[in-house]
Amino acid sequence: MLTRKILGAAALMLGLLPLGQAMAEYPERPIRMVIPFAAGGPADMVGREFAMLLGKELGQPVVVVNLGGGHGVPALNQVLGQPADGYTLLMPASGNMTVPSKVMQDKKVLELLAPISLLTQSPHVLVVTSKLPVRTTQELIDYAKAHPGQVNFGSAGVGGVAHLGMELFKSLAKVDVVHVPYRGTSQVVTDLASGQVQALFSSMPSLKPMIDQGSVRALAMSAPSSGTDTAKLPVISATLPGMEYTTWYGLFAKVGTPPEIVEKLNQAVVETLKNPELNEKFDPQGVEFVSSSPQELTDIVRRDTEKWTKLIQDADIQID
Repeated sequence: MLTRKILGAAALMLGLLPLGQAMAEYPERPIRMVIPFAAGGPADMVGREFAMLLGKELGQPVVVVNLGGGHGVPALNQVLGQPADGYTLLMPASGNMTVPSKVMQDKKVLELLAPISLLTQSPHVLVVTSKLPVRTTQELIDYAKAHPGQVNFGSAGVGGVAHLGMELFKSLAKVDVVHVPYRGTSQVVTDLASGQVQALFSSMPSLKPMIDQGSVRALAMSAPSSGTDTAKLPVISATLPGMEYTTWYGLFAKVGTPPEIVEKLNQAVVETLKNPELNEKFDPQGVEFVSSSPQELTDIVRRDTEKWTKLIQDADIQID
């Protein structure tokens, strides 16, 4: 193996090997996949399962690194601080990539990151603590109007899609609710169950155990869902027209990563997402695994950025 590497490097320097052939052995060591959320949340749950199967497809372990907070900037900087060689990847949620903020105003993510593939897309579920005497979206709206400023919505952080979902709900329902940001989803779910916060938009995987226990009550979905545990829930837009959105996860590398490596990673993602283990575990919870080409993911980032930017401007939302 060592001899082959030396000969390959020498041949590349002499121009005797095409770049693609020289990189055919990628990956030769474990890959790090940085998730900009704390462990235990929906991104972490999906990411760890995906990373294990992606590692099998690539023939090298894919190690998850959780680095939450800061609108995803610390995680982004972690990736940008490494060589553009495909060994450090970023698995952000849609909000990390598409929500403008003061901290990101001088950073254009598509100039920093190379899209590899979409991984998932799914609606959020609107849940409340079981201590709140509401069982439908309309009852939550009525309760919030009767108790202005007393209903707290938690989220995994300022500027995330769950936060913007709450802001959209607040605007359309014309209710006075309070946003309580956390550094990830696991703690906010715990506080929701105890009643310290009253409501939350989030993905089903992190909520299902609490829903099954009865400490958290699912009211509705932010968009139609075909999952076993989510299809039976109504959509919020049936009560509140215009209240609809989905969230997604994607995989990105540092800009400058050789296109042959990006293509190899894309192909590995496409094959990984065909694995029935993923569908069996997450489809019932409304998480749909969907791959894409790098260009398709680029288009999604641009489209969602435009949508959320308009919401932030129209609602005069301050995102630091």
